[in-house]
Amino acid sequence: MKILVTGANGMVGMQVVRLLVEEGKFEVHATGKGPCRLMHLKKSSFVYHNLDLASHKKVQLFVERLKPSVIIHLGAMSQPNDCELDKNACWKINVGGTRAIVKAAQLVKSYFIYVSTDFVFDGAEGPYDETAEPSPLSTYGESKLLAEQIVQMSGLRHAIVRTVLVYGPSVPGGRSNFLIWVKEQLEKGNKIKVVNDQVRTPTYVEDLARGILLVLIKHAQGIYHISGKDTITPYEMACRIAEMMGKDKSLITPVDASIFEEPAERPLRTGFIIDKAVRELGYVPRSLNEVIQNLLRV
Repeated sequence: MKILVTGANGMVGMQVVRLLVEEGKFEVHATGKGPCRLMHLKKSSFVYHNLDLASHKKVQLFVERLKPSVIIHLGAMSQPNDCELDKNACWKINVGGTRAIVKAAQLVKSYFIYVSTDFVFDGAEGPYDETAEPSPLSTYGESKLLAEQIVQMSGLRHAIVRTVLVYGPSVPGGRSNFLIWVKEQLEKGNKIKVVNDQVRTPTYVEDLARGILLVLIKHAQGIYHISGKDTITPYEMACRIAEMMGKDKSLITPVDASIFEEPAERPLRTGFIIDKAVRELGYVPRSLNEVIQNLLRV
């Protein structure tokens, strides 16, 4: 089975490609913008393609020629502030890029897995299950919701996987994530301000990747909320990291999100109810404490 993974240079994409390769029964094709960062995998175990999602014609032709049986679409402009500051680029990549891939997928009849976000919700009534009505607050959330709708209206066999605040080990050449940022600041003895009025269900990247693999294996269809099972604020999460590192929690100051002047508005209370994924997919995320201990090797 030939599988195409977009956004393979990102933290989630790297884990998804790794798991697919480890399965040993797929022909894996990975795309990303720029050079391949999947240096931890044997080059013979997958094929990497440099592909810019903003180049819609090239994207469509590439997918048509590749003819993948399955497409896992992770590629996106995923920083909310960047999306707010450059709305044109956001729409071109997140919406236009998805539309181009979907058009090609319709021709070659691919099974389509689209990975989305809790930012499609306004955060007024979280945590959310799959039946909740989306109402995004930001350009990023709006673009991801519209991309979801493009997939839903495509006529393709498809699944939409939404997730929340993904964290994990550092990625060579990649962006940092919340856990790594907190760890590095505490190791330096720096004081940090962390929001305590936003609620999330943080998602360990490997759990998310395994959840996506479960969707693929079962050829599940519909929307699935896949996240961690701990409902917590970023401040509380930072304090747990400090405790397990044996660092002084007084370095961490709880603040309201309103003190940060950011271009993109964040939903206050999201987080997911993952009962459907547990029941239908057999998805079982690890606890936050277990993951932090493992990542910090405490």
